[in-house]
Amino acid sequence: MSSPAAFDAPRAPDRIELDPALAGGCASKETMREAARAAGKSDLLDRYAADYPVGPHDQPQSMCPAFGSLRVGLRMRRTATVLSGSACCVYGLTFTSHFYGARRTVGYVPFNSETLVTGKLFEDIKEAVEGLADPALYDAIVVTNLCVPTASGVPLRLLKKQINGVRIIGIDVPGFGVPTHAEAKDVLAGAMLAYAREEAMAGPVAAPRERADKPTVTLLGEMFPADPVVIGQMLEPLGLAAGPVVPTREWRELYAALDCAVAAAIHPFYTASIREFEAAGRPVIGSAPVGADGTAAWLQALGEALGLPQAKVDGVKDAMIGACRAALEKMPITGRITVSGYEGSELLVARLLIESGAEVPYVGSACPRTRWSDADREWLEARGVEVRFRASLEQDIAAVEEYRPDLAIGTTPVVQHAKAKAIPALYFTNLISARPLMGPAGAGSLATVINAALANRARFAAMRDFFEGVGTDHAAGVWQDVPVDRPKFRKKYAALNEAARKAAEAVGT
Repeated sequence: MSSPAAFDAPRAPDRIELDPALAGGCASKETMREAARAAGKSDLLDRYAADYPVGPHDQPQSMCPAFGSLRVGLRMRRTATVLSGSACCVYGLTFTSHFYGARRTVGYVPFNSETLVTGKLFEDIKEAVEGLADPALYDAIVVTNLCVPTASGVPLRLLKKQINGVRIIGIDVPGFGVPTHAEAKDVLAGAMLAYAREEAMAGPVAAPRERADKPTVTLLGEMFPADPVVIGQMLEPLGLAAGPVVPTREWRELYAALDCAVAAAIHPFYTASIREFEAAGRPVIGSAPVGADGTAAWLQALGEALGLPQAKVDGVKDAMIGACRAALEKMPITGRITVSGYEGSELLVARLLIESGAEVPYVGSACPRTRWSDADREWLEARGVEVRFRASLEQDIAAVEEYRPDLAIGTTPVVQHAKAKAIPALYFTNLISARPLMGPAGAGSLATVINAALANRARFAAMRDFFEGVGTDHAAGVWQDVPVDRPKFRKKYAALNEAARKAAEAVGT
């Protein structure tokens, strides 16, 4: 890297810093955190700080973290979801959930300043949950505190653990404690695994709909639907079967997930969930069967964790290595590609791209480094890749500027920046994550979309040349008299608008 300082430059503010006298004193992350500690949430915040250590982010740069836990609950059968938070937050979360295809009702317990400070909000939540707890409809109800109720100390831990046989799961997912929506998935998945583990320890539990007759490997982290099938095919010659994917789709799958031979941390940041598997006495392995090298290393780690005969492991490794390399050679990728995202599988994608023939100088992930991602990080760094955990938007954009790739894979603002520079770009979540990555089926799966995007460089250059001189930002368009930028005016009126909004809207209404 020719100028590493570019990646460590101070980040731009995540929001306009308004004059507190005009803005009415917006609550900062530190203010919210201090309020939560004063309200009795210190243990929660300390655990989150250990499980999800923060990086350079002043506040989440992706969507609200609670979207992750909301998504997990909404995808589970016979599970009700209730949110407690400011109305604007709940509106945004439910809008996003429906945008992503959820067809479930989201419960909401509204509040105002009076019910928040007097404790009436907790009573309202309790009453709502009691009215919703119908065992004919639900196995579980998930109640989620957003930022304001968490900062105010609304004690979801005081809710009954079950009502009428319906399990009650209370979690806090504040933006000032959980850095990304990917990690918020772990908050809920871990809470459910903890509850299910306690149930299994207490006595017999419901059998899953489908139960393998072989020792299973539980797969930790959301993935493309075909990937568990492919992994199952790789495991069969070893006398193993693919177990449930956590987060699960229904409650009874949690028991099957815990009743595994080994847990595979495909997404290595599921810290709370891993803790539950370790408490259940299950070994955990990291990385994933991605590409020829990754598949071989993953199968070897699996064999060592379970004490499988080395000859049997070698036989499966040789077959899978050959199949992966054949697929990679059939669909090569040539070009320089930067990779960034907030899903947590960015390192796996980078590995697959490199084995496909691409040059990958930079990988940025909004998720944290854990010991379960060390194998992927070490493999990438050995090939000269700059790996950034808790990467900020500014660092991802700096990588595009530094390396001038033939293709940039990243979040929406990274894609926008790259395209503005006439660099082809792909949105990681919708165009890369939505493809198989594992084993022979994953090898070569990215090549079609990647190569099609790489071929667009000339089209982007033609568009850039065509629109040359039309202006950017405040001067975008064709003008006889180019507008004069007046940043002080923008800041002044933004502050006045904020003051007016605060005067018109009470907290939570």
